[in-house]
Amino acid sequence: MSASLGTEVLLPPASLGVVGGGQLGRMFIQAAQRMGYRAVVLTDEADGPAAQVAHEVVKGKDDDLRTLQRFVTRVEAITVEFENVSSSALRWLAARMPTRPDWRAVRISQNRLREKMFLSRHGLPTAPWKPVRSDEELALALAEVGPPLILKTASSGYDGKGQVRVDEPGQARPAWESLGRVPCVAEGVVRFSAELSVLVVRGRDGQMETFPVAMNRHERHILDATIMPAPVGPIVSQEARDLARTVAEAMGYVGVLCVEFFLAGDGTLRVNEIAPRPHNSGHLTIEAATTSQFEQQVRALCGLPIGPTTLRSAAAMVNLLGDLWTDGPPDWSNALRTEPAASLHLYGKGAAPIGRKMGHLTVLDSDPEMALARALAARQATGTGRTTG
Repeated sequence: MSASLGTEVLLPPASLGVVGGGQLGRMFIQAAQRMGYRAVVLTDEADGPAAQVAHEVVKGKDDDLRTLQRFVTRVEAITVEFENVSSSALRWLAARMPTRPDWRAVRISQNRLREKMFLSRHGLPTAPWKPVRSDEELALALAEVGPPLILKTASSGYDGKGQVRVDEPGQARPAWESLGRVPCVAEGVVRFSAELSVLVVRGRDGQMETFPVAMNRHERHILDATIMPAPVGPIVSQEARDLARTVAEAMGYVGVLCVEFFLAGDGTLRVNEIAPRPHNSGHLTIEAATTSQFEQQVRALCGLPIGPTTLRSAAAMVNLLGDLWTDGPPDWSNALRTEPAASLHLYGKGAAPIGRKMGHLTVLDSDPEMALARALAARQATGTGRTTG
């Protein structure tokens, strides 16, 4: 199918392709199958989370031409479940069939330097930052941004990886050396009162909707818990949703996009990161929203109308990390006995190292803080590993 045929609406049982085999691909496929679509995953992990539920698996690397050639013969439209995929592969695929999001948006989001330059070019608020690609630029960053600052690798950083905090000028050079002297962003430390995120959905026709603002709590740079809607008041909420819409519009984005923010102590928002895909903080929309983030991804990919983003109920989600498996398999029976209304999602992963996202729990409650307390109690009742929260 040529790119010009991307104006067609794809109806079930069309075959949808997803590049990437993780849990986001798994939940996309489950949403697509519920709507009657077939799903094919391109992954090098034959028994990974997405492969376990797909109709068909094309096994291989996403930057291998022979693999891509096999993939395109089996699908009618393509999406991604993670931004660290080959943008060159997405460009090749987009020349042959509808591929959403656009490879350009993915390319921006997978490199912090490109992302910061994009945000700055469009006048979007960020933390102070400077590029670090040489000793001279490192010295300039120290003079103009901090310390304190955080050195972040331009690429391949995820869940806190590739980041080093610099509190004193003398720490800067060793910090950069520890990152391999690769291109980095030096980002000023923002004293924030909350971390927020907004999921925005944009259709092929430009129709755009945002989900209510989510408030996120991180531990060790990994998302630990989310509540929605965030208790930040109507002004901050509207501003965050407007900024997310601005990002999607500037990208000409089609699909589900997450914009993460710092809410500073003075009430101002700073864009932290962009994720060109559904997001961990939106998993609770499966139970809580009229249309989940994953169904929205299916709709946007297929050219269907975007669904309502209203909540059926306030909700909270807590991640289930490999920490819970430290002393053996978690006791899910006790967790669900403690909170019978909790929705348990396990991703089908094998090994459970500390910090690995193995699943999540969602609880609905008219009070989002009460939903969080109930979700945390259910997680703690597993009886193993981490019990804090």
